[in-house]
This record gives sequence, C-alpha cells and structure tokens, in this order.
Amino acid sequence: MTATDDRRLKDYPPELERLTASPPEAYRIVRYGPSPEQFGEYWPGGDGAAVVLLHGGYWRERYRLDLMHLLAADLRARGYAVWNVEYRRMDMAGGGWPGTFHDVAAALDAVPGLGGGTVDPARVGLVGHSAGGQLALWAAHRRSGTPPAVAVSLAGVCDLALAARLRLSDGAVAQLLGGGPADRPEVYRLADPMALAPLGVPQLVVHGTADPHVPYELSRRYAAAAGPAAAFLGLPGADHFDVIDPGSAAWARIARELSRLLPARGPASAQRQAVSGTRSPRRGIAPPVTGFDE
Repeated sequence: MTATDDRRLKDYPPELERLTASPPEAYRIVRYGPSPEQFGEYWPGGDGAAVVLLHGGYWRERYRLDLMHLLAADLRARGYAVWNVEYRRMDMAGGGWPGTFHDVAAALDAVPGLGGGTVDPARVGLVGHSAGGQLALWAAHRRSGTPPAVAVSLAGVCDLALAARLRLSDGAVAQLLGGGPADRPEVYRLADPMALAPLGVPQLVVHGTADPHVPYELSRRYAAAAGPAAAFLGLPGADHFDVIDPGSAAWARIARELSRLLPARGPASAQRQAVSGTRSPRRGIAPPVTGFDE
C-alpha cells in the first residue's frame, strides 16, 4: 500500500471527521490483547457507572473508534466513565467471524479492571452504533461475567439474516460471517441478534427514519421479536449519524432514555453540563413512533 492509499484509508469525509474531536488528554489507551487493534480508550469519570462504546462501519477497517469521540466526551460530562473499544474488523488479519466477536468479548472482560477497579460491573451499559449495535446486542447475550445493565443499539444492523439477503453495503454481512444464512446457518444462529433474542437484559433499540445506510426496518423487526425487555425508539427525520452526534436533538432524546436505564449518579453539575465547544445546532426530532412515554 502506498502512502497515498494509506492516507485515503484513514481519511473521513468532513461530516464524520468532526465527530472525532476530543479534548486534550481526555483518555488513556488500555490494551486488552496483543494485536495492534485490541485496545480501547478509557475516559475516566463518574462514580462507578460506565458506558462501553462500540463503533460501526459495517465491520470494515476504514472506520475506527475515533468516530465515537464526541459521544464519549458527552457521556463523561453526564457522569459516566467511558470504555471506547477498538476491535479487529473483518478485512484485517484475525477479524471477521469469530475474531471480531472474540475481541468484543475480551474488551468487556477487561471492564472490571478499568480505572483501578473504580468501575462497578453491575452499572455498565453497552452502546453500539450501526455494526457496533449488532455487536452490543450480541455481547449482551453472553453468559460469562456480569450481564450489562442495559444494551443500546443505535441504528444497528440488528437482523443479520435480512441484512445479508438485502446485500447491505456490498454484502458486508456475508463477508463478516463467511457466507449467507443458507451457507452458514449455525454461524448466523450464534451471531445474529434476531436469532439470539430474547437476550435477558433491558435494551433500547434506536433508529432514525431518514437513515440511508441501515434500513429502519431492521431495528423495528428486532425490537418486536426481542420481547418486553426491548424498547423501540423510532426517531422521525433522524439520519444514520444523528444518533451519535451530541449536537443533535436525536442524541438528546437518547441520552435522556439512557439516564433512566443507567443512572449515572455522578456529580449533579457534571450530569447537567454539555460538552463545551462540541455542539452544533441541528434540526429537531419529533417524538418517537413507539417507545417510552414523555
């Protein structure tokens, strides 16, 4: 790969690049495995409650954990510690099925040791965006360790079998799992949130109606199949990245619901303040199609 190719791989369009801003020395790198991609960013904060962030990008290398920087800063200001996780993607050595999933599991197993043991394992929420939403729901189903207090899917690829049939993002699901549902039914049974439901933990399933990258129907179908533990929050007019943009009305609504499911119980001033200098005015979002009452 040439230097030009490498730069192109790492560059984001401006609308994504702005999501990568982070305050100086906001976090420290913690490794959970020997691979270069087996690490996370620990953003200290709060009094024990923590949020694990899993970024999206259809499980591909060009998308990284820095897409969650603005979100991590906002969550820390609301009183949470944050564990922003990187993992091997499917087009990297060791990634795909099952390596990507093993990485997420190992990153979650590292949570109790973060911050010198200041994170309360019983007060941990999983929040994943896009492909990371699928990984968050998959991880919530694990039976090892302390189950998460809540799993949140933001515009998630919650129905892998349907996504494979639709060939979303040039057949990304088949690339991730090594084939389609008919080729690898056992793998889909182990990886697909639709096949794993009900998960046995509270869930918030969020999707915007204006999402051009992941169909709204994937989340709606999953939430309906997941039973009463899964609340569906449909956001009319919200697009794929509004749900991880702290400057959007969509995120304000999501954060309110997250605080109900996972109270930060941090300093009141930290929970009230917004992240200085990271917000931009965005269009309003109407009340959800279904989900929580106001």
